[in-house]
Amino acid sequence: MPLIVTLLSLCQALLVTGNVLLIAVSPLIGASLAPSASWSTAPVAIQWLGLMCATIPASLIMARLGRKRGFILGNIVGLVGALVAVQALISERFGLFLLATWLIGIGIGFGQLYRFAAVEAAPGALRDRAIGLVMGGGVLAAFAGPWLARVSRELGEVPFLGSFVGLAALYALALVVLMLTQLPPAFRTQGEGTALPLGKILRQPAFILAVSAAMVGYGVMNLAMTATPLAMAGAGHHFNHVSMTIQWHVVAMFLPSFFTGHLATRFGAKRVIGAGSLLLVASALVAQWGISLAGFNVALILLGLGWNFTFLPATGLLTESYRPVDKARTQAANEFLVFGTAAITALLAGPLVSGLGWATLNLVLIPVALVPLAVLLWQRQLQLQQRHVSL
Repeated sequence: MPLIVTLLSLCQALLVTGNVLLIAVSPLIGASLAPSASWSTAPVAIQWLGLMCATIPASLIMARLGRKRGFILGNIVGLVGALVAVQALISERFGLFLLATWLIGIGIGFGQLYRFAAVEAAPGALRDRAIGLVMGGGVLAAFAGPWLARVSRELGEVPFLGSFVGLAALYALALVVLMLTQLPPAFRTQGEGTALPLGKILRQPAFILAVSAAMVGYGVMNLAMTATPLAMAGAGHHFNHVSMTIQWHVVAMFLPSFFTGHLATRFGAKRVIGAGSLLLVASALVAQWGISLAGFNVALILLGLGWNFTFLPATGLLTESYRPVDKARTQAANEFLVFGTAAITALLAGPLVSGLGWATLNLVLIPVALVPLAVLLWQRQLQLQQRHVSL
C-alpha cells in the first residue's frame, strides 16, 4: 500500500480522535451553557451543519487547488474553531460556542474527503483496501479520543477547557503530517471531456444505493450516538462510563474497516450493505432491554458495526457511479446529502431522547434502518423486469 495512504490514515486518526472527543463533551457543554435542555445537543447539530456547509465547497476547492491545499485549509479552519471554543468556555457564551462548533464542523467536512484521496492514490485493484486502511485509522482514535476527554476534562479551572486545547493540538499535528504528504495535483485527478448533467448522475442506480446506504448508516448511527451521553447521564451513569461506551462504539465503527473491503470484494458491496442494515436494526432492538451499562455497550457496538457495513461499501459503490470529469460534483452531492442528514439527526437527538426516552427513540429508528434493504429489493425487481423485457 502506498505511503500516501498510510499518512492519510494517520490524518484520519487525528480527525476522528477530535470527533470522539467532541462527541463525549459537546452535549454536556451544551447542557451546561444552553438556555434549556432541548438545546443541549445544539452544539453537535451546529457542528454537523458546518460539516454540511463545507461539503460542496470542499470538493470544488480541491478540484481546483488539489487535495493537499484543501486539507490544509480545512485543518486551519478547525484549529481556529478550537481556539474560539476556548474563548467561549472562558466567557461562558453559548452563542460563541456554537460558532466554534460550526467552524470545527467545516474543518471536519474537508477531512471527510480523506477516503476519496486514498482511492486516487492507490491502484484500482486496491481501492477497497485503501478506503478501509484510511477509515481504519479511527481505531487509534477510539482509544485516544475518550482518553483525551477524560484527562482533559478537569484541566484548569474551567471545565472542558483542556479538551479544546487538546483538539487544537490535534489539528496542528495533522497540519504537520499533511506538509509531509505528497498528494497528486488537481490536474492529475480530474478527467477531461463533457460533464454529464447532475440530475442524470443522481438517477444512476449505483448512486441511489450508495447515497441511501450512507445516509441511513450515518443518520441512524449519529442520532443514537449523539443521544447516548444524555441518555446515560439521565440513567445515572458516570462520565467515565459514558466515555468508555463511546470508545467501544468507535472501535466497532472503525476496526472492521481492515476487512470490510475484503468482504465487499468477496460477497459484493450490496450484500455487505444489507448486513449493515440488519446490524442497525439489531442495535435498536438491544436498546429495548433497558438502560443498564451492558445494554448501552452492546447497542452502541452493534450500532458502530452497522455504520461500518453500510458506509464503507457505499463509498466504494459511489466511485463506480461517475467518470473522472464528474467526480467533484458527484462527491459534493453525496457528501451534502449524507452529512446534511447527520446534521438534522444531531439536532433532533436532544428533543427526541428527552421526549421519547432511549428505548422508544431506538424503536422509531428500526424502519429507517431498513431503507437500504428496501432500495436493494427495488433495484433487484427492476433488474428482473428488464431481463423479462429483453427476453
